[in-house]
Amino acid sequence: MITEKRHGAPSVALDSLDTVWFQVSGTLCNLACAHCLVSASPTNRTHDHMTLDSIRESLDEAAALGAREFYFTGGEPFLNPEMEAIVEASLAYGPTTVLTNGLLLDAKRSERLRAIADASDYSLDLRVSLDGWDAESNDPIRGQGSFARVLKGVGNLVAVGINPVLTVTEVCEGIARDAGKTKFLEMLRALGIDKPRLKVLPLFKIGAECERDGGYADWQRLREGDDAGAGWGHLQCSSCRMVTSRGVWVCPILVNEPEGKMGEALVETLAPYPLRHQACWTCHVQGASCRT
Repeated sequence: MITEKRHGAPSVALDSLDTVWFQVSGTLCNLACAHCLVSASPTNRTHDHMTLDSIRESLDEAAALGAREFYFTGGEPFLNPEMEAIVEASLAYGPTTVLTNGLLLDAKRSERLRAIADASDYSLDLRVSLDGWDAESNDPIRGQGSFARVLKGVGNLVAVGINPVLTVTEVCEGIARDAGKTKFLEMLRALGIDKPRLKVLPLFKIGAECERDGGYADWQRLREGDDAGAGWGHLQCSSCRMVTSRGVWVCPILVNEPEGKMGEALVETLAPYPLRHQACWTCHVQGASCRT
């Protein structure tokens, strides 16, 4: 991989477009989590809902460029009234993952999602966000009453045979220790999940998290040579792009950052990207990636 200097920062080449993300519900959400990196909320319209037709066009383009896997995020994806049809359309192209807060996963929707998954040759994954193993730890971050509602949604998925991935950020005190992870695993087993799936994500000091706990220190930025000669292939921007209602961004982290926009269509975003944003430092140092 060839890197180049731009304002002292390295650039990462797009080795191959393996993964395409969709900001399917824009930045609209039924929660306003205190650490949300895109400051999603019921009133944030930085990005709006994407339509089924526009997503089909991007899926066609992505497939032609070699993409093999698709992710849908927001905001809250299931606020998009076409979301189930979008999932069905995506599963015609490849494995599909939806990142959700779980509040809208009622019993009927869970049944429909299971039917959609069963009708496809590809896998459907649901990733449900939670930031505490009880209401006392979760609700101050994600909203009053959200813990109970999320567990209800997870239970609805389990009832139809879907084993979701529980995603937890480091805002949850104690999650970095084995004891914290054990509490989440025990909680999931109590819901009837024999083999619980847990993914711990780092915090990005942007969006709402910047306001909650402060932004990056000046030294927290990437410079040429920080890869120690190993290259930047571990960064998700080396193999993904993010499609939104307003164009295509480099990755799902920087969709609120104007400098993250690379073009209007996927084919316009295949050039190297300069890793100038301090959030790139988090991706490199903490190995952040939602794609695995």
